[in-house]
Amino acid sequence: MEKTINEVFKNRAEKYKDRIAVEKKHNGVWESASWRQYYASASAIGLALHSMGVKRGDRVAILSENRLEWLYADMGTMGLGAVVVPIYTTLTPEEVGYVLENSEAKIIFVENTAQLDKVTAWQKNLPYLEQIIVMDHPDAAGGKDFFTGFKDFYALGRQKQKESPELFEQLSKAVDPTSIATIVYTSGTTGVPKGAMISHKNIMAVLHSLASVRPQYCFDTDQVVPFLPLSHVYGRLTDHFFGLYIGVTASYVESIETFARDIKEKRPHVIQAVPRVCEKVYQKILEQVDAQPGWKQRIFKWGHRIGIEISGLRERHAPISFYLKLRYKLAYFLVFKNLAQALGGRVRWMTASGAPTSRDIILFFNAAGITVVEGYGMTECCAPATMSHLDDYRIGTVGNPIPCVEIKIADDGEILIKGESVFAGYWKMEEETEKAFTPDGYLMSGDIGEMEEGFLKITDRKKDLIITSGGKNIAPQKIEGLFKFDPLFEHVIVIGERRKFLTALLSINLMQASLLSRKEKLAFDRPEALLDNPLFLKIVDDHVAERNTQLARYETIKRYRILKTPFSSQGGELTASLKLKRNVILKRYQELIEEMYADCTKPIEKNRPYQ
Repeated sequence: MEKTINEVFKNRAEKYKDRIAVEKKHNGVWESASWRQYYASASAIGLALHSMGVKRGDRVAILSENRLEWLYADMGTMGLGAVVVPIYTTLTPEEVGYVLENSEAKIIFVENTAQLDKVTAWQKNLPYLEQIIVMDHPDAAGGKDFFTGFKDFYALGRQKQKESPELFEQLSKAVDPTSIATIVYTSGTTGVPKGAMISHKNIMAVLHSLASVRPQYCFDTDQVVPFLPLSHVYGRLTDHFFGLYIGVTASYVESIETFARDIKEKRPHVIQAVPRVCEKVYQKILEQVDAQPGWKQRIFKWGHRIGIEISGLRERHAPISFYLKLRYKLAYFLVFKNLAQALGGRVRWMTASGAPTSRDIILFFNAAGITVVEGYGMTECCAPATMSHLDDYRIGTVGNPIPCVEIKIADDGEILIKGESVFAGYWKMEEETEKAFTPDGYLMSGDIGEMEEGFLKITDRKKDLIITSGGKNIAPQKIEGLFKFDPLFEHVIVIGERRKFLTALLSINLMQASLLSRKEKLAFDRPEALLDNPLFLKIVDDHVAERNTQLARYETIKRYRILKTPFSSQGGELTASLKLKRNVILKRYQELIEEMYADCTKPIEKNRPYQ
């Protein structure tokens, strides 16, 4: 059995040789590499690093969007036994500087001058950094010893290959499974980012586990079209490492803006996504339906009902009547076929991992013949800890523990994880590492959950639970997820800790706002103006009231404010993986929040926009 990702890489290159392994769309053209070329390019990068003094255990950072050079740098670095430190391109210069300083990175690959500037802004505080390799900067190689252009760096590696053709393979074979392969920095929703040390053994435990599940998730004849950033532990492990392990062809999208076009062109069999992607696709469909004539809307609603019914029966393994099968065939042709075709027409399943996903959304995709696989995990356990099985799932749960993982629920409801995929600890943070584990060696997830006949159900984040002044324990993620199911709402954060009632800060999906306003024949010159239109604000009130009808009385949103500036990672309210930074938001909007609680007798009209 293969014990390191290096061993996997070498074996797949030898097995598949000239078949396309990876490709990336750049300026509208697909740039591809066969398995043989992929291995040779990674080898060249590894040997170039070796010639610059990078040794086993040294840290090498990558600050770039997805591209072939990212993959070459990743596999080349790990092939030496060095440690890859991926960095989100959305991080600020201060955050990039922190990761580089904390990790003591010796080399960094950056994509372009924009990312280069983030590094040079903190260069004087980075005594360990010796070299910057710039992928798209033609002047990087000339005149400045600290910068090297990627082409020149690659040429150096090719020369080393000629001089020592067996060296890279020798270095790769010498890497021990317990060696650290990568340090992945957590998002930092509650404090400074922590570097999770993930070993080759951790990675291989997950890959072996996923491959052992039956029916199989993937086959070596599959096509995938990755769009999650490689700096994200889930995207890197599933799209990159697991794809490499199985032997799929991976065609990386040009950008998130070209996602729909690239997927339709490459027609993937599997899509690795997060719940927000599923929500966006579903919202887009609802927006398109709202713009259709009434008779088409009625057909959609009829087909939707049939699809939901048949998906529910499949989930319960219940019999489906002949008459219902006939109606579903018609519903599929009229409603669901378009969704399947929009995703290329070959998708068997897609993931929705990392956050709760609406049951209705999952049933809708399932009705289109696309099984939505829910899962759960965290950086510290190398991404997935649980996943739904393709033939045995329960919507609303995140599936069963994968084979290498053991899960138990603590007395206070916290999910505890143990297994070979659990990380070695936090880089240079012994105290934080100790705090992350129970005395008997279980990783404390910080999430609250429960087991239902072997299926794990997530109820909330331990630190996010709201306890009202009346003593009610409320899970805000449940309420936020319910509101986000309405395509009118872009972001929602629920507030109410030690308060008498719940309030919320909302941001509006302006495209959906425009569709609703046209439907109601409201005049407006630009979508942003709707946020100051009392008639549109009444529509928002109605949508909030409708969401509240689906909640217990103590869970309802009594007051809210509409933010004209949506939350973003650039604004600091979202992490790079698009999680809410609650502490940041609560502090930034403290005055606004206090205003909502200042006078409980004021009428609903106080739910006005906030600049």
